[in-house]
Amino acid sequence: MNKVIKLANRPVGKPEVSDFDFEEIDKPTPSEGELLLEAKYVSVDPYLRGRMSEAESYVEPFELDKPISSAIVAKVISSNNGEFNEGDYVSGELDWKEYQVSDGKELRKVDPDGAPLSANLGILGMTGITAYIGLTEIGELKEGETLVVSGAAGAVGSVVGQIGKIKNCHVVGIAGSDEKVELLKTKFGFDEGINYKKTENMGQAIAKASPDGVDVYFDNVGGRISDGVYQNMNDFGRVINCGAIALYNATEMPTGPRVEPMLVQKRLSMQGFIVGDHQDKFGEAVKQLAGWLAEGKLEYSETIVEGFENIPQAFLDLFEGKNQGKMIVKV
Repeated sequence: MNKVIKLANRPVGKPEVSDFDFEEIDKPTPSEGELLLEAKYVSVDPYLRGRMSEAESYVEPFELDKPISSAIVAKVISSNNGEFNEGDYVSGELDWKEYQVSDGKELRKVDPDGAPLSANLGILGMTGITAYIGLTEIGELKEGETLVVSGAAGAVGSVVGQIGKIKNCHVVGIAGSDEKVELLKTKFGFDEGINYKKTENMGQAIAKASPDGVDVYFDNVGGRISDGVYQNMNDFGRVINCGAIALYNATEMPTGPRVEPMLVQKRLSMQGFIVGDHQDKFGEAVKQLAGWLAEGKLEYSETIVEGFENIPQAFLDLFEGKNQGKMIVKV
């Protein structure tokens, strides 16, 4: 049989396991031009929360009683497609199914010998690409600047900070535990780290960690953490709005300090960033990331949960900060 995970309900506030539905269906058979895939590693990411609601967004919402999808590394079990052979490994946006067929479009082959397969969902996948393109295309980070990263111990944030150090910048990371802050400094090379859960005044903490002010802010979180960073932005600073996990489960419109005076007075640039808008840069990004990884200039962390049935819980654990680096489910 073939297990599949569907969206059972549209969550209100924080999602629960009951919002997901498990079913067993027949294993499919590939037709001409198709290939049969077996899921090996499944990526769970905060942005999936937005697709569970019907709110207008940059991507279509998931449909009720239909499979959820995310980035997956899969093995080709059989192929009727000349572009792929049995035994190949591929990655792409695929359904949460143990087995599925594909026409091969939008899939890319991955080398199982070049790096661990799971790395193609993290450092060499969309999270690494997001970090690289966000900093280069939106943040325009320059050598010697000060870079602050929220969600710094996560999959994207940890790569952002390391790229900042490659560019000889002063890098400050914000995370949610002393353990994560220590990891930022010892494994990923950040200059300073702040545990926001133990910090009452974020503005003061950012000022202390960034004595020359903040030139680029890579924001994965939003909320009061970002309010504290904005206070310390330098003239002509750049804010990369990549995520807002602190607000994803809000049931009412959140309010906070008004940023418009700071934007005007300091001539700041603030831009929402969706990596899918920059697909023409993906090849360049993967090539550069793979090069840095081979040279030992990049480290990465993964939190790997085992078992197809644990995909929903792994997703929920993201909102409790239970991951270090990329959260991945090994099927």
